[in-house]
Amino acid sequence: MSLVVYGAACALALASGLLFRRPRTVARDPLTLSTCVAIVLGGLVFVCSAPLTLAAVNDLTGIPNFGAPLTYGMLTAYSCSLIVLLIHWRGGPPERVRRTALLCVVAYGLLVGAVVVLFALADAPVERLRDLDTYYANTPYMREMILCYLLAHTAAMVILCGVCLKWGREVTGLLRTGLRLILTGAMLDVAGFQLTKYTAVVARWYGHDLDFLSTSVAPQLASLAALFCSAGFVLPRLLPPIAAHCLSLGEYRRLGPLWSRVRFVATAPKPPSPWWQLPLARLRWREVSIHDALLALAPYFDDGVREKARRAALSSGRDTHQARVAAEAAMLADAARRAAARARPLDPPSTYRLHATEVAGPGGLVELAQALAATPATGTAVKVR
Repeated sequence: MSLVVYGAACALALASGLLFRRPRTVARDPLTLSTCVAIVLGGLVFVCSAPLTLAAVNDLTGIPNFGAPLTYGMLTAYSCSLIVLLIHWRGGPPERVRRTALLCVVAYGLLVGAVVVLFALADAPVERLRDLDTYYANTPYMREMILCYLLAHTAAMVILCGVCLKWGREVTGLLRTGLRLILTGAMLDVAGFQLTKYTAVVARWYGHDLDFLSTSVAPQLASLAALFCSAGFVLPRLLPPIAAHCLSLGEYRRLGPLWSRVRFVATAPKPPSPWWQLPLARLRWREVSIHDALLALAPYFDDGVREKARRAALSSGRDTHQARVAAEAAMLADAARRAAARARPLDPPSTYRLHATEVAGPGGLVELAQALAATPATGTAVKVR
């Protein structure tokens, strides 16, 4: 059991670490902060509920079963954090969001206090690391403490299911996918973890023994439910930047043929450690460097070479735009060859503007790079960095 819950805790810690990679930004963003808090609390619940952790806490404090109110209080706080996260995720007027979140924190704070007080009033001298809920199901005050944390968690999961069902009909894309994952996790929690816990406890009230539901089935389903919920909260926030970085990496690589021809004239300063930079940052630097190099090669542009290549492209069946790009690639290759040979610039210089310099973003440069890749190079081949 310890291995299962520790594994779930590690997965939650990884998800939180991905969101918390920029602490200053997180501190200014209530949504990201509440997401991190919810995931961290979920991980702490699993850590605290592991029998190894419970035994260590009990030995450290010298109080039998002291790990119980710690775990149940943590679970109640986790339930609260899920509701607060949904409040921030749904959004609305800032004042109303803050007020609703504060009311939720106060209500669940009182429940955490109730868990601690009920444990202090109870008589639970026998240490139970795996079956405390069922072993003390009929013990005064312990019985109430167990019901208190279960009902608080049930309320949070029911609210979570209701909001996900309602909101899921109003949104699309990744947000809807995230809500479906959260709904799946919440339903697994209700139908798996909570139902098995309630069944095992009620069975004890009537003199039956279904402890295996609480000790063996519930932890497994709780771990799976937490992973689904965490994935639902994290993926809509992580996938868009990941997709953007993948797209940037692809465009960075497709600019390679163009960069290899013009880098010898670029004067843009090289980043101190380009290997660790994010793809988007590296793409921006390569774009700036290429534009700088194109500006330096402009005095070598030969309109005659361009026009000859354009006519050849048109006669081969290419459309007007493709012929223009192919002609610019031929002109650029010729300019790079003569610049590398330290030939004199043309006099008068060409006033022609490349298509890639007239459009925003790297799309025009990528087109030019792909056309240039099919243009033979002479004397300008340089290793791409």
